[in-house]
Amino acid sequence: MFFNKKPASPQPDLANLKVTEARLGDVLSVSGAAPDFSDLDFTVDRCDQVEAGSRRWVELTGPWRDHRVYLEVHNEDTVEVYGNFDGRRITLDELGLAEADLGEIDSRQNPADFLDFEGKFWLYRFSREMGVFSQGNNTGRGFYAWQFQEQDGKRFLNIRKYEGEPFAAAIWTKLEPTDVTVFRST
Repeated sequence: MFFNKKPASPQPDLANLKVTEARLGDVLSVSGAAPDFSDLDFTVDRCDQVEAGSRRWVELTGPWRDHRVYLEVHNEDTVEVYGNFDGRRITLDELGLAEADLGEIDSRQNPADFLDFEGKFWLYRFSREMGVFSQGNNTGRGFYAWQFQEQDGKRFLNIRKYEGEPFAAAIWTKLEPTDVTVFRST
């Protein structure tokens, strides 16, 4: 009997988990992401699958201090990570845009389009319909999104529009995947 035992499946190296292995209940520590450049630590209380056409990625979120923070993790050819840590929701009025302006930008799909916001130029990258599927729910929720990238920068301005809700924009920052440490919950 001793020789007939199947080998145990390999266990993950809990001391070296990658951000692509993060799951509900894990604590994520993002190096230098807090406003005072200290580490930002939060427990993942929601893990959503987002899709746009054939592309899929994960959005990890949890509370930090007095607001919610987000990590977007893409795991395709290369791992890409984006963070939204300031809790700020930007309105179309603050952007100097109307719904019709976004409709025109969407219809053109022109990478030469841009916004001037907070003294920076934000270059149009894409707009499309997306879906988000929360863990534990069989049905998803659709939204339309526009993305602009800060000229010569690592920040992205994402605008989302869910049916029946106002437009909401947020600024995301591209991170190095190695700047995120994952602590597995037990």
